[in-house]
Amino acid sequence: MKILDNYVAKTVISGTIMVLLVLGSLFAFVDFISELDDVGKGQYNIIQAAIYVLFSLPKRLYEIFPTAVLIGSLLSLGTLAGNSEFTVMRAAGVSIMRIVFSVLRAGFILLVFVALIGEFLVPVSERHAQTMRAENLEQTVSLAGKGGFWARDGQRFLYVSHVFPQMNLGKVNIYELSEDNQLKRLTRARSAQYIEGQWRLDDIQQTEFTEAGVESRHIKTEVWQKLLNPDLFNVVSVEPDNMSAFDLFKYSNYLKSNDLDSSHYELAFWIKVFTPISSLVMLLIALPFIFGSQRSSGAGNRMLAGLLLGIGFYLLNRTANHLGQVYHIYPFISASAPMLLVALASFYALRRVK
Repeated sequence: MKILDNYVAKTVISGTIMVLLVLGSLFAFVDFISELDDVGKGQYNIIQAAIYVLFSLPKRLYEIFPTAVLIGSLLSLGTLAGNSEFTVMRAAGVSIMRIVFSVLRAGFILLVFVALIGEFLVPVSERHAQTMRAENLEQTVSLAGKGGFWARDGQRFLYVSHVFPQMNLGKVNIYELSEDNQLKRLTRARSAQYIEGQWRLDDIQQTEFTEAGVESRHIKTEVWQKLLNPDLFNVVSVEPDNMSAFDLFKYSNYLKSNDLDSSHYELAFWIKVFTPISSLVMLLIALPFIFGSQRSSGAGNRMLAGLLLGIGFYLLNRTANHLGQVYHIYPFISASAPMLLVALASFYALRRVK
């Protein structure tokens, strides 16, 4: 049985990787073409556009991975079915459920692979991509990685450790220099938020450097008319899709602890959790069509139906996510319900295959 497991796993994984490379190359080409519109702005050239697309590729691969699993499994397992290899396996006494176990074993390997990409590679690579692009398109901003960046406005230098959507900044340091480039004021704020055309800084520790000495004071809240150009926010902000599950979990807890709406980030967290699991669901969608095609001349029709069902699953999943936000459904339910529904339907279809 170990030989059978390894053979089926190798077939599914190789088919998935082949489809992933084809789809990834297609999306990379489309992304590169779209980046050509910005070539020539600032110091952004065609080589940097290619590097940007390369660093953005892991996110693309992560997004299309479930689709690649579905198409790859339909093609690879369909080849086994077309060569009557499943028929030979069953004639040798191997049950359908045992073959399903071998396929899902490959699915678990793919699950771990895509989970590692989404948790560790995507946030880092996407941050590097945005860093390179922003530094060459907008010369007043220098991204520092880990969600932070530097900005300059005359003799004032701004460092922000974390940038979140909805114009929220975390751990802001503002260094103000004199005309002879001597530090005259250091302002540290726990957070900052852009509200109605002005910035509100909270929990401020301000230090003045004068000829008389050093003076420090604490300010609970202060409003600044000018801190960071809002137009730069789209360049430096960290979108939920680009955050790791761990960071999404931490930030959603931060929002809840401050009595702020965290549903958007909780939903992004559960989507991040269930995206790798959806790869298994894609395998379950494929299996009834593969086994059913062994006794019928309409194998092509079954393959097409499987692909359409996969697209339907994607649309159902996205619709449930958006409806969950509109009607304030608990994020775990809106993120998991479509996957559980399709998984149960696939198991039912598999039990009817004989």
